[in-house]
Amino acid sequence: MKKILAALLVIILILAVGFFWLNNYIYQEKQADVDTSPAWKNISYVIDGDSITLGDGYAEEENIHGSDSTKSTRYFGNELFTDLNSDGREDVVFLLTQENGGSGVFFYVVAALNTTDGYRGSDGYLLGDRVAPQTTEVSQNPRHKNVVVVNYADRNVGDPMTAQPSVSKSVYLKLDIEYMQWGIVVADFEGESI
Repeated sequence: MKKILAALLVIILILAVGFFWLNNYIYQEKQADVDTSPAWKNISYVIDGDSITLGDGYAEEENIHGSDSTKSTRYFGNELFTDLNSDGREDVVFLLTQENGGSGVFFYVVAALNTTDGYRGSDGYLLGDRVAPQTTEVSQNPRHKNVVVVNYADRNVGDPMTAQPSVSKSVYLKLDIEYMQWGIVVADFEGESI
């Protein structure tokens, strides 16, 4: 009797798992392909003077400036959603990487300004080659309005590029809304209160 009961439980369990698997499969097949990529992953940004248009956070260009190499630009992450121009709309700051066919991976800070006409991409601020991004946050300094802090690790001066980044660094950036370019803010400038 115990063997029959155990076999019956196993059969019921197999049928239940099969039912849920089949139900999930049918549900997935009936779903339409929907573009879930945020709009700011599908606009243009300026990197080293070149306008790069992302498609779902990625762009690849061939024969850059007459060379045989390709340049790929990718969404990296570290998003910070904040209002950069005090207009009541949430903008986004994030990192892009760019590879030019060599061993370097260059990290850039960009912003997508949320306007009434859609998102507007900024100029990229170069953090460095093969750095280790940490956090992106709003400056806690009460004198800083709309200032973004990007924290990352870099190598010591004189270290080879193959060395692991181990020196903590922070850059304080403010977006010039008219020109869509980043300006560096000195964190604790002595004359700041004057």
